Amino acid sequence: MASKLELVRKHGSMRERLIVALDVDTLEQATELVRQLAGEVGMFKIGKQLFTHAGPQAVRQIQELGGEVFLDLKFHDIPNTVAKAAIEATRLGVKMFNVHASGSLEMMRMTVKEVKRVCRQQKLRKPIMLAVTVLTSLNQDDLSRVGVERKVADQVVRLALLTKEAGMDGVVASPHEVADIREACGRRFIIVTPGIRPADGNRNDQQRVMTPQDAVRGGVDYIVVGRPIIEASDPVAAARAIVADMRL
Repeated sequence: MASKLELVRKHGSMRERLIVALDVDTLEQATELVRQLAGEVGMFKIGKQLFTHAGPQAVRQIQELGGEVFLDLKFHDIPNTVAKAAIEATRLGVKMFNVHASGSLEMMRMTVKEVKRVCRQQKLRKPIMLAVTVLTSLNQDDLSRVGVERKVADQVVRLALLTKEAGMDGVVASPHEVADIREACGRRFIIVTPGIRPADGNRNDQQRVMTPQDAVRGGVDYIVVGRPIIEASDPVAAARAIVADMRL
């Protein structure tokens, strides 16, 4: 397991490793949260709800307020379609975006190839490219119902190895699978984990959850936290408490 110093050198301070999920109804709500939290966290996640509501304007507005963006749209389609979507995400200047690993090795390979090509040609910053393994809202019974008979951890590792083979930078996975992913994919492979809840927090619709401190101790690179921060009476205090809990 990496030391605290090694982790800080790799991805900066604990604050920079906290991603806040802007799962809100309006762009106004999102921008108000960014104004409050831009100096407290490392990145803001824009998911399907906010992007469907406000589109690329949400990304640009957060950037104008000094925030970095994780575009969490989980692209999953034929290879050409996903690659083109990834190019547009890159042109938006997002720091990170994701696809679904189950979309196939070819889909991920083409995405990596095309993003790198566009970055070279247009002198753009290459975003961190991630693939989603198994959603943290799913458990073993959920997988069985869709025809996946492997254990959750086995399926996560299988998809993580596929992601690495495709040349992507890392995965989105539950903190409970981090040790298995590390063993299979190594220390340089980035792991982003949702399903993070303070010790006294509500699980909501998440199944495979962990506290911020335990997640960092387990070797994750970035943690994603939504409702415990954005629904708090004082989002700044809530974010600071989570950063404090992340320190080893």
